[in-house]
Amino acid sequence: MTYCVGILLNEGLVMASDSRTNAGVDRVSTFRKMFRFRVDGERVMCLVTAGNLSITQAMVSKLVEDNKNAEAPNLLNAANMFEAAQRVGDAMRAIYDREGAYLKKHNVTFTSSFILGGQIKGEAPRLFRIYEAGNFIEAGDDTTYFQIGETKYGKPILDRVVGPETPLTEAAKCALISFDSTMRSNISVGPPIDFFCYRTDSLTAAFHQRLDEDDPYLAEIRHGWGEGLKAAFNGLRAPDWKF
Repeated sequence: MTYCVGILLNEGLVMASDSRTNAGVDRVSTFRKMFRFRVDGERVMCLVTAGNLSITQAMVSKLVEDNKNAEAPNLLNAANMFEAAQRVGDAMRAIYDREGAYLKKHNVTFTSSFILGGQIKGEAPRLFRIYEAGNFIEAGDDTTYFQIGETKYGKPILDRVVGPETPLTEAAKCALISFDSTMRSNISVGPPIDFFCYRTDSLTAAFHQRLDEDDPYLAEIRHGWGEGLKAAFNGLRAPDWKF
């Protein structure tokens, strides 16, 4: 299991991914699930992945190899973010065409999902949720964030806090609380947590931070959020029912 989130804001983008993979409680590993692509002054993109690790790694490797051929369609020459999302979908379909039948013979489900965010010069930042079939949807004012992987535990705080006007720093804090809630309820999601924060129209290397288990700010969020929830709960009036 994994957990990733992407948030689209007027100020830019916040994206985050955990790094834990497991095939049982005694087979836990750490793998990077966030990948960044950029041409300074022209485009910045971030891709986060969830699902079968062999599939997502193959798809990312194909994107990287495609980027080396300037004559072929790739992320670095896409005309806009919509076209970039199409190219991620095309890569996904190519991996399925190659591996799908063989995986099916071994009863392995072809599962994968992605969030692609970024900005190409000449348009505003955009955010896409890409499915294993290669189709996708785009975030907007009504739906400002996407989640993939273990989504249910971290969703309530995002629904209550995040909107287009949310500042980047507040959205980053909210995303981290979303991760803390998820890790609290599902041990298959865990650090290191990769954070990507991009400011609109900067078109250069975005801020990237990796938070390990013993990161001081992660510990501060964990403690502060837990105590804050307890205080809010204790501040509510109990029902006056007769038991």
